[in-house]
Formats: sequence, C-alpha cells, structure tokens
Amino acid sequence: MPAPLPEELVDAFGRHIRYLRLSVTDRCDFRCVYCMAEEMTFLPRREVLSLEELERVAAAFVDLGVRKLRLTGGEPLVRRGIVDLARRLGRLPGLDELVLTTNGARLAALAAPLRDAGVRRLNISIDSLQPDRFRALTRTGDLGRVLAGIEAARAAGFDRIRLNTVILRGRNDDEVIDLVTFARDRGLDIAFIEEMPLGHIDEHSRAEAFISSADLRDRLAGHFRLEALGDPAGAAGPARRFRIAGSDSQVGFISPHSNNFCHLCNRVRVTVEGRLLLCLGNEHSLDLRELVRRPQGDPLALHRAIAGAMARKPERHHFSHSDEPEIVRFMSTTGG
Repeated sequence: MPAPLPEELVDAFGRHIRYLRLSVTDRCDFRCVYCMAEEMTFLPRREVLSLEELERVAAAFVDLGVRKLRLTGGEPLVRRGIVDLARRLGRLPGLDELVLTTNGARLAALAAPLRDAGVRRLNISIDSLQPDRFRALTRTGDLGRVLAGIEAARAAGFDRIRLNTVILRGRNDDEVIDLVTFARDRGLDIAFIEEMPLGHIDEHSRAEAFISSADLRDRLAGHFRLEALGDPAGAAGPARRFRIAGSDSQVGFISPHSNNFCHLCNRVRVTVEGRLLLCLGNEHSLDLRELVRRPQGDPLALHRAIAGAMARKPERHHFSHSDEPEIVRFMSTTGG
C-alpha cells in the first residue's frame, strides 16, 4: 500500500516549500538583454502544457501545502486564456495567494480583468524611465505602454504592486534614485535584482555589468531612510525588504550573488513544458508533463512524484560572474 501523502512539502534540509512559480509560456513580446537572446526559438505547441494541464499541476501543489502561486513566463499575458486560468486557479481550495509577474505592456487592457479573476498582487518589470534606454534594454519595448499598464494596475486596486528592476553598471545604474522616487510617489514597492547568470548572453559582459545590492543600498542611503523589515518568511519571496521612512512603499534587494538566500528557499518552479525545477541555479528537475499526460491509473501519481522530488532539491546554487553560462536555459524559459 502506498505511503500516505505528506500534508506539506519539506526538502532534505528542512525547508518548507510553500511557494510555486508556474510558467504559462516561454514566449515574450520583449527581448530584454539580460534575459533572452535577440533571436529566440520557442517551444512547439505540442510540448507546452495546456491550460487544463497547468491547472492540474497547480492543484496538486496546493493539495501538498503550497499556499502561494505566482504565474510567470516568458510574459504570461501573451498566453491566450490567461484571465480564465487565473480565475480557475484563484478558486483552488487552500490557496492563500495568487500573484503574477509581467512586463506590463498588456496591463492597460488586462489589469482589471486579472484583479477580478483573483490575482491579488503584481510584479511589473521596468528597468528604465527613459524611453530610448528602455527600448535599448528591452530591444522591443515601449515605455509608454508599460507606464499606462502601471496606472491601470493602480486603478484596478491590487493589494500591492511591486516594480522589478535589474540594474546593469554603466547602463541604468544612474536611475536608481529616480526609480525609487517613482515607486514611492505612486505608492508602489520596488525590488532591485542582481543579474542572474542564466543562458548565453553576448550583448554585454556580466562581470563588467554586475553591481551589488550593497552598492545600491549605499547609493540610496543618501536620499532615503530605509528601515529593515527582516528576512523573508512564510511564503514570501527572496527579497530582503526595507520600508522607506515616512511611506508605505518598500525597497527590496534580491541578491543571488552577494547575499545568498538559499537557506531561506521556500519555492520551486514549473516550466511551461512541465519540468519541475527544484533550484533556479541547478538542473535538478523532474518531468511532470509525462505524468500529467499519462492515463490516470493512479490519480495521485502526480502528487507522489512531486512529494518524492523534494529529496533531490539542492542545498544551494553557486552563481558566479562568468560570461560562460552556468545554466544554459534562459531566464525566460525558467519561469521567472
């Protein structure tokens, strides 16, 4: 007789997995220089999980104690049926929080429907407030559309909205103060993310472009008083957060290089082709697509496979600044 399913997912290092990042597409309408190559080959449709399959995977994780679900991509809003999927996922019994990460370009039309569907918080990527620079960093993006999307999201009444910014030395590091001011003045949060060494990027040198979270905090210290909110806990993500004094807005720092957060890891990722990634910076994974598409002789086979995979979750990643990729998959195919 099979062993009973666990009530929650716990890895070999005692970390409780309460957070799933679920990619709904590997496609994106931007080509950000730190995330993708200029010319990309995307997955054929037959290899991509259907909306029904994505829902089944998400439901299995929630049955196993996951309480926070983030929809990612690529760019999730290019996936046809995304609002309906969000509505169905938001109704999963036991799920506490449904959130989404987006580049914001399609939010003007979709912010209100997503909020009505049950999405509670948004992360919106924006790396510059200068139109020409924004275009250069995204290769295809229109800053005006993203700013309109941010305003639509504010009007839709999400619980919180956070801007995500990747800072590259010599490219946009002179905008750090402006970006925090922009967020604070609009009641938004902002997080600065050290560039992840995923995929082969030849547009710039990662080593030369790297700028640490500590460097950014030092720059901000002369303009804002930041009050530490402590390490993330529960189903929170990896950002170490600070409240801007006199404001409800927060500044976060995600520091995979300079301040490793692996001991606090509470999350796993599922790519749109159904690959369960147990660590952002390692290739330990499990093919869930094969299980989802297998005739259901054992209705709990998917649950058992997910629970069993937790023993293979690595203790940590080992990122460096090498321009040779340590992980060949691009961030856009990883699932945010």
